[in-house]
Amino acid sequence: MPSDTESSGPENIPSTDMPSFTAALKASKRIIAVAGAGLSAASGIPTFRGAGGLWRKYDAMSLASPEAFDANPSRVWQFYHYRREKALASQPNPGHRALAMFSLPSVRHRLAPDSEFTLITQNVDGLSRRALVDIADQHPELADEVRSPAVQNSILEMHGRLFDVLCTSPSCGHVEWDPTSPICPALAGTEKVFSSDEPEPRIDEADLPRCTKCGSLARPGVVWFGESLPEVDRIESIVGKADMCIVVGTSSTVYPAAGYAYEVQDNGGTVAVFNIDRSDGDQEADFLFLGPAEETLPKALGLQ
Repeated sequence: MPSDTESSGPENIPSTDMPSFTAALKASKRIIAVAGAGLSAASGIPTFRGAGGLWRKYDAMSLASPEAFDANPSRVWQFYHYRREKALASQPNPGHRALAMFSLPSVRHRLAPDSEFTLITQNVDGLSRRALVDIADQHPELADEVRSPAVQNSILEMHGRLFDVLCTSPSCGHVEWDPTSPICPALAGTEKVFSSDEPEPRIDEADLPRCTKCGSLARPGVVWFGESLPEVDRIESIVGKADMCIVVGTSSTVYPAAGYAYEVQDNGGTVAVFNIDRSDGDQEADFLFLGPAEETLPKALGLQ
């Protein structure tokens, strides 16, 4: 980056021309999408860093770190119970469905012939996978393709999954998917602590979710601040080969995801940003489409 005393050259102005983006997409062979909380906002999932985001109201480190869980597992579980309930009450929106349809080779190859696609999502709400389920239900002729390993493995949930429940015992480490509502009786109704500012109860640890295999205290199966990302080597390999990066609904402040678009561009690839508002670094993008992603993304992908 240039210093304050150096000339930065002419300012880049991203294109907003849809036909030009369509042409660039058609010419791309290894396409990635990097999705953030803005993708799920239209589904009713609260964002974190935008206007009214959760991290503006609550201290992230007191809710989403191993230290926070060790100090107060009751509070942390109430927060994740609230998030689980929000996700369960939500449905995939057209942005999720457009990316899900684009992940199907039979659909994508009409738009970008002989291309590969990976969705790298920072979201833990599971709505991107549920969009695939919806497609299989609504289009039975696509069900086998949706269930194929190639499509199922094209979604990388880099921050974990909200409905995974992880044993805290190092000697066990059992993980299982559990969308039960509530996940334990003691958490019933505590979502109002975060949705309606009701008083926070102190739940005994014995009454919090337990590992179904060994009985130890369980925790949400998401990646907390300070923890390593799963499959980071695979993600970095995919990003390193990508020739187009579609950025959807992210403020580009959480690394390493925030650096993926820059890496693709540095390698000669194309970057297209779809966000509700301007964000840091989007002036460097090749394409910039402002507005609700659930409207702009299906249009850009030709999947309205």
